[in-house]
Amino acid sequence: MAKSRRGRGGPESVTETVDGGLAELRPDRDRTRGWTLLIDGAPQSHVDLDDPACLDFSYQRRLGHAADLAGPAGKPLRAVHLGGGALTLARYVAATRPRSTQQVVEIDAPLVDLVRRQLPWDSGWRIRVRGGDARAGLAKIPDGWADLIIADVFGGARTPAHLTSTEFLTEVHRALRPGGFYAANLADGPPLRFLRGQIATAHTVFPELCLTADPAVLRGKRFGNAVLLAADRPLPVAELTRRAATDPQAGRVEHGRALLDFTGGAAPVTDATALASPAPPAAAFD
Repeated sequence: MAKSRRGRGGPESVTETVDGGLAELRPDRDRTRGWTLLIDGAPQSHVDLDDPACLDFSYQRRLGHAADLAGPAGKPLRAVHLGGGALTLARYVAATRPRSTQQVVEIDAPLVDLVRRQLPWDSGWRIRVRGGDARAGLAKIPDGWADLIIADVFGGARTPAHLTSTEFLTEVHRALRPGGFYAANLADGPPLRFLRGQIATAHTVFPELCLTADPAVLRGKRFGNAVLLAADRPLPVAELTRRAATDPQAGRVEHGRALLDFTGGAAPVTDATALASPAPPAAAFD
């Protein structure tokens, strides 16, 4: 059962137990209909019901840049979202690219129900939400169907191991049209073993890669998010670099030889060797 806590002169905070833990929808004091979704205290998504094109979290802005550049501006896309959260990126694509067809795979059915009730989306948007495991849902996507696949899957603030391997990325590549984009939200901290391994893994499947993150994260100074973009065609690195540099929280883009050197000889991950991403430190969300 959902519980509400009234804010000071504003909307109520809503909490509800879901499969992934205790979900909280916390009102945004700066936006009349803005909400942040937290799971067990860890921020997951931000949504502005009045402005679905608003991307408040820096990693979501970087995923948004990938969506912006996945095809001609304003033209509809066929997109797959592995991990739903509050459907922030699906809302963004629907708002910025009308008539897009999107599939969202989210394993946490009670979370989907909570978001449907409290943060409803436009019924005219072509968004289909499927329940179940992200990799099992991906297997149901026809060959070459997607222009864009976004992976943003966390269980207990960690990316599950089976979504980090060459076998998983081979399945991603199968579902993408030639030239389609794969964008993944990855989280790691010093000494960045997980992130280095993910770049090495992606490079076994996709010839073109780039990585966008806060410079402090890339230097191994703190735990944080990095967005990996991969394709089988040259990426718009110059435009991504410009956008990252002008974001409210400026990011740095690594690509080419510098990105491969960044891996430090890390071995690609397979299903047999895969591990979940590291848990964030206790103070990461203070």
